[in-house]
Amino acid sequence: MKIICVGRNYVEHIEELDNAVPKAPVLFMKPDTAIVLKNQPFFIPEFSNEIHHEVEILVKINRIGKHIDRKFAHKYYDEIGLGIDFTARDLQSQLKEKGLPWEKAKGFDGSAVIGKFLPKSNFDDINNINFRLEKNDKVQQSGNTSLMLWKIDTLIEYISKYFTLKIGDVIFTGTPSGVAKVTSNDTLTGFVENTKLFSIKIK
Repeated sequence: MKIICVGRNYVEHIEELDNAVPKAPVLFMKPDTAIVLKNQPFFIPEFSNEIHHEVEILVKINRIGKHIDRKFAHKYYDEIGLGIDFTARDLQSQLKEKGLPWEKAKGFDGSAVIGKFLPKSNFDDINNINFRLEKNDKVQQSGNTSLMLWKIDTLIEYISKYFTLKIGDVIFTGTPSGVAKVTSNDTLTGFVENTKLFSIKIK
């Protein structure tokens, strides 16, 4: 499996990091070693002093596809999930300043939380899904898929121009505003509507 991530897909998050609004989806990838193992905590890596959480709606691909037309994109997934893209923000800033790739800041071991998935049929409209991240029982990030610059089906069409999508691949669709530093003993809990899809401890 591969993890394909979308950056800068919510305007308020773009603004909070003082980035430019892109003209096309920003894509990057995480290796499968980025996935936090089930029931394991997230360990803050020694190479960063500023790990940020980024909660994101996830889409799990259920069939092989290349050059997928947007009108057929809905056939390529039947589950919606929630996860965290952990980012070494200090390292990312250094890499961006030098015009270098972000992989070390985005794809390090343990940088991806993949929570439970729900049937797509649970939702009346995938472009109107509420989700949130609570840090120590207080809401830290909240968003709705209606606020995406590029909606899920558009992302699938765009991504499949460059990468063949395969069964089990996961797309991280971008994070809303509210990203913040994590510290030891924090607990991060993610909800889609009011269903809890993950909870993870920071060590």
